[in-house]
Amino acid sequence: MMPPKDRTPSPAPPRRLAAIDLGSNSFHLLVANYQDDRLQVVARLGEKVQLAAGLDDDGRLSEAAMRRALDCLARFAPFLDDLPPGQLRVVGTNALRDAANSQAFIERAEALLGSRIEVIAGREEARLIYLGAAHSLVENGRRLIVDIGGGSTEFIIGERFEPLALESLRMGCVTFSRRFFADGEITEKRMRKAELAALSELANICRPYRRLGWDDPVGASGTVKAAAAVIHAAEASPEGVITRAGLFALRQRLIDCQRLDRIALEGLKADRARVFPAGVAILCAVFEAFELDSMRYADGALREGVLYDLVGRNSPEDSRLKTLAGLERRYAVDGRQADHVAATALALLEQVQGSWALDEEQARFLEWAGRLHECGLAVSHSQFHRHGGYLLEHSDLAGFSRPEQRLLAFLVRAHRRKFPLKEWRALPEAEQRSHARLARLLRLAVLFNHARSESVPAAPAIEADGETLRLRLTADHDHPLLLNDLEQEADYQRAAGFTLTLG
Repeated sequence: MMPPKDRTPSPAPPRRLAAIDLGSNSFHLLVANYQDDRLQVVARLGEKVQLAAGLDDDGRLSEAAMRRALDCLARFAPFLDDLPPGQLRVVGTNALRDAANSQAFIERAEALLGSRIEVIAGREEARLIYLGAAHSLVENGRRLIVDIGGGSTEFIIGERFEPLALESLRMGCVTFSRRFFADGEITEKRMRKAELAALSELANICRPYRRLGWDDPVGASGTVKAAAAVIHAAEASPEGVITRAGLFALRQRLIDCQRLDRIALEGLKADRARVFPAGVAILCAVFEAFELDSMRYADGALREGVLYDLVGRNSPEDSRLKTLAGLERRYAVDGRQADHVAATALALLEQVQGSWALDEEQARFLEWAGRLHECGLAVSHSQFHRHGGYLLEHSDLAGFSRPEQRLLAFLVRAHRRKFPLKEWRALPEAEQRSHARLARLLRLAVLFNHARSESVPAAPAIEADGETLRLRLTADHDHPLLLNDLEQEADYQRAAGFTLTLG
């Protein structure tokens, strides 16, 4: 008798993913295969673009800085050729958060890459840094993660994969270089001024962070990696570890160089030399504020965190779902009404999704806005749509990029009364049509649930022809209050330049 054949299923093929981190100092590309809960690196590239150095006194990116950035992205582009759709995420950080003309650069970069660029808030950057660093660390315990970037520095305390405290402070090696070492001179006085400026920023978080405490201080940035390499080369100290004595000896060596263009230290790459003293000043302030004796380097940060976060997107593990559930609890949202409005909005969307070219991701935001449309009632019933939009636009929403947060806030703001033309026209032109279409569907869903019935009301038949919506009402919709609401809504939409017909 023949032995039974091995029927062990073949392992699932790896999932190819990519992340681009548009940092204030450097741009980084990471391409990896995700399999068995791990990332296997396929390609890793980085270039010193120094985007933050291209900000002028009015906070605008210079054409030269944008050209450097676009040239870098053009060199990244060939590595993305075989990437499946939806498996690339591009995130921008402090320089793009600050630049007054960031949208002009984003539109050019999106055209080059053929992919959307998401500018993320500081605390969202911190969350993703922690996710990436935590996956690179084998040991458990409570960690302090520090990432010194070009325009901001992120501080996170967490255990395993759960952050307990997240903060992003406005200090970085590029911005501090411009502020304290602009003419290239390095002196004790200038170094101390940079440290005091960093200590002033740290004063806001020092006490609560020290109260939480940590067992393991970890650095996850180019500055930390470079400092550890220079100290190791000079003192034969453990590789990847910064000691307090080694750091302050390095500080003095930099002062002894006297000028940025004279810095030549074993272990330090030439393209980092001009921003290195500023990074070391911030690192010295961190050691001083938190009374650290040592810090080790972790080879995992923002771009790794972006990939791990991308793996969980649009699944039950999507970090945005946890944030939305927290918002519903915080603002005591009426769950039944939220369910009904969201269900009606999706029923309307299903009928026009093809003609209006709305995708699955936009459908998710329509559903989420339906769930949160009444969150502003926690502030006041009067103008609660305005309050809700404000809360969503200005809160820290873990998992959401700024464009995503802006969409959610706009939909809630636009769900009733006059269509907010000012806010709509302030959106990037490429987003205006789809955002208006989603808002119009949400407005109708709210009206059909105005009576707050026990069950989801029957959705009407709806057709879209360009920007014209046609509702076909039945006997189920023959209620004076509903008909009056719909007639008023047709007037609101007409005033905004849209057409809604009832029949």
